[in-house]
Amino acid sequence: MQNILKFIALIALLIFASCRDDFDFEPSNGTLQFSKDTVYLDTVFTNIGSSTYTLKVYNRSDKDIKIPILGLEKGQTSNYRITVDGMTGNNNKSFENIELLANDSLFIFIETTINYNDFANPNSSYLYTDRILFDAGAKQQDVDLVTLVQDAVFLYPQKDNQGNIEQVTLGLDAQGNPVTLENAFELSETDPVNGNELVWTKQKPYIIYGNAVVPTSKTLTVEKGARVHFHSESNLFVNVGATLNINGELSTTDALENEVIFEGDRLEPGFADVSGQWGAVVLFSGNANAINHLTLKNAVAGLVLQPIATNVTPNVTIQNSQIYNCSNLGILARASTINAQNVVINRAGQAALACTYGGTYNFTHCTLANYWNRPNQFPLLLNNYLQVSQTQFDDSTTNATFTNCIFYGSSNYGISIDKKGTSNLNYYFNNCLIKFFDSGNLSGNTFYVFTDASKYNNCKIATTTNTFNPKFIDGYQNKLQLGVGGIETISGVSTTVMQDILGISRAGTINLGAYQYVP
Repeated sequence: MQNILKFIALIALLIFASCRDDFDFEPSNGTLQFSKDTVYLDTVFTNIGSSTYTLKVYNRSDKDIKIPILGLEKGQTSNYRITVDGMTGNNNKSFENIELLANDSLFIFIETTINYNDFANPNSSYLYTDRILFDAGAKQQDVDLVTLVQDAVFLYPQKDNQGNIEQVTLGLDAQGNPVTLENAFELSETDPVNGNELVWTKQKPYIIYGNAVVPTSKTLTVEKGARVHFHSESNLFVNVGATLNINGELSTTDALENEVIFEGDRLEPGFADVSGQWGAVVLFSGNANAINHLTLKNAVAGLVLQPIATNVTPNVTIQNSQIYNCSNLGILARASTINAQNVVINRAGQAALACTYGGTYNFTHCTLANYWNRPNQFPLLLNNYLQVSQTQFDDSTTNATFTNCIFYGSSNYGISIDKKGTSNLNYYFNNCLIKFFDSGNLSGNTFYVFTDASKYNNCKIATTTNTFNPKFIDGYQNKLQLGVGGIETISGVSTTVMQDILGISRAGTINLGAYQYVP
């Protein structure tokens, strides 16, 4: 009987607790605390939604409270949207009677989408603000919201009357079949909205959706200071017979005001170094493509050279440029021609540089590193074939020369060389530093006979962390300047590349890599 009575008493207690009325919650008295006084939603482009930002609200008192009013100061006209612990309130703008238990907290999630053209007399950017208000009168508290809105040029494929998305025929493949690119559009000199889309300037950022194509016989010119942002899975294709000229210049401040920058369209700090945010710059063209002072980052494969037409060899001269944080490859070249000076590539899921399936490659004073977060990635992958399936491949003669270059990273090997078929694989490393921590697995492999001066002339082979370590400032943060106590006293061979990537003279000791050592 006593057990039954105890059970009944417990049930009654639970029922009483579940029926607590609103009078148990005291009105908020202006003592809320917040995780931030100001929520900065970073920079957003016009009409593109922001990420979701979080504000935490604390009730540090020992009493349950009720917040009578919680909402945006601009009310229903605000460009911000908020949710409170999953509740949407009045159109995500205002809330009433929010309950907050003693010593508890709640989450407010904040987003925005802003039309730049709604502002009166805007310049290239506009600072948009609002406040989240808590309570009213003398008890009112607030948290500021700040967003920089930036105007941009939007480039994207169109839809026809049936809703089909535009596509581009790039030409014919080796079998004479048309090569069609879906979700694609050709850049135009006379676009009715954007005007000349074949000259990109620094006046406004460019946002690319889908696949932008430089048409045959046309030239895309990217002027110094231009900023180009690619949406997820977007690419730039330079068609056969087209030309790409990226005309960045040396900058004098950390803002890289004269550098051309290609990156994703997520501008929040959390995405600054996230790989794989967009696709690649793809060169099918055999014209005199030229890249100078380009920073390309966070792609899948930064720069891809790939033949698409018979008897056309993709070609590029690339100078004073940096490629970082690619989820697959920094540069992938197949049966192409590259001439590179003062190029820095770092952090790629497979290889920083892959010269494959034939072609001619000349790299001088380049720093080819790979500080990826997982092992078995290479600074350089060099071969003469294209793997078609598990058992089938095509081979073609590959010629590669590297002078005063550094091949170093977080894995054991700075280079990976392989050959299949009967075509030649010719390579020459001249005054280079090569990391090669081998425990005997590759002993006897003819590709790595470092005493063979016809392949490795005056090269420094780093076989331990204490031998020929470049002492990069921070390889994982893409700071690949030479550090003290490393290889700064090792001299490379004289070349015609008389300044480093930062414009520093190579007078005196000529250091290896793209950076001249500065004490």
